[in-house]
Amino acid sequence: MTRTASAFWLNESGKGEVRQVALAEPGPGEVEVRTLFSGVSRGTETLVFRGGVPENQYAVMRAPFQEGDFPWPVKYGYLNVGVVEHGPAHLRGRAVFCLYPHQTRYVVPESSVTPVPEAVPAARAVLAGTVETAVNAVWDARPLVGDRIAVVGGGMVGSSIAAVLATFPGARVELVDADPAREEIARRLGVGFALPDDALDGCDLVFHASATEPGLTTALNLLAPEGRVIELSWYGDRKISVPLGEFFHSRRLTIRSSQVGAVGRPDRTYAERMAVALDLLADARFDALITGHSAFEELPDVMPRLADGTIPALCHRIDYGQAHVPE
Repeated sequence: MTRTASAFWLNESGKGEVRQVALAEPGPGEVEVRTLFSGVSRGTETLVFRGGVPENQYAVMRAPFQEGDFPWPVKYGYLNVGVVEHGPAHLRGRAVFCLYPHQTRYVVPESSVTPVPEAVPAARAVLAGTVETAVNAVWDARPLVGDRIAVVGGGMVGSSIAAVLATFPGARVELVDADPAREEIARRLGVGFALPDDALDGCDLVFHASATEPGLTTALNLLAPEGRVIELSWYGDRKISVPLGEFFHSRRLTIRSSQVGAVGRPDRTYAERMAVALDLLADARFDALITGHSAFEELPDVMPRLADGTIPALCHRIDYGQAHVPE
C-alpha cells in the first residue's frame, strides 16, 4: 500500500493547494521526518508565489527539495523543523532542521538534516535558514570592533542580521525601515531604529535587504568615505537604478554582493555554517522575527494574504498540530 503525506503546492499566480504526495520508505542512510513546524520566508516565497522568478534564474532559485518547475506547479520552501521517526539511533526522536518545503512528512538523506541544539526550541528553529543567510552576510562583511553599522530593510533577512550583530563589540547598529512598526522589532532585538530620513550616517558598513531602489539609495547615502554596502536583496525580475553618478566615486564606495549559495569564508563548510546559525538561535531575542502562525491546512488561504500584505509578517510559522514536540 502506497504511503502518502500532505504537501503545499503552488499551482498558478495567487493560488495554492494541499496535495497528497507519495512517501517513500526510508532506505540506508536516509531518515523519515515528521514535521512539527515550517516557516514562510515572506520575501522569497511570495515572489515565487506570484511567479516573479526570472526565467534565467530558474536554476539558481531552486530550493534543495523543490518539486516541479518554475513558474508552476511547484512545491517550494526551505524552513522546516521536524522530529526523526525512522533513521539511525543517534537521530531517532531528535528535532532536526531541514531545507524542506511545507509537508507533513518526508524522507531525505541523513546528511540533509541538522540536529537542533537542546537549548533551541523547535518552534524558533524554523529561523535557521534565514539566520544562516545572516551569518554568511556577516562573514562577507567582516565588521570591525567599533564599526558604525546600518541595516536597511527590516524584513526577515535584515532583522536577522541586526540580531546577529546586536552584541558585536563596540558596534553602533541601527535598523532602518520605512515602516514605523519595525521599531518594536528593533527594540526587542536590542538595536537602534530609524526611518530612512532620520538614519545616522557616517556608516562604515551598511547591509541592504529592503529589495527596493529607494532602500539601496539610502544605503549608499549613509556610508562614510571608503564605506561598503553588503547587498542581500533579491530583485527577481525587476530592474533597478543605482545612483553611481553622485558621490559614489568621490567617496570611494563599494557595493558587495552577498548570497547564501556560497559560504562566505573558505575555512567553513555549509554544515558548519548551519550549525553556527542554530547555535545562535539559543538567544530568545530571535523570537521577535516570528510574527504570526497558522495551521498547515490554512496555507492555501494564508499564502495569498502574506503575498498581498494583508498579513504583515517577517517569518510566518506554520504549525502542524503534532501532539509531541521534543524537549
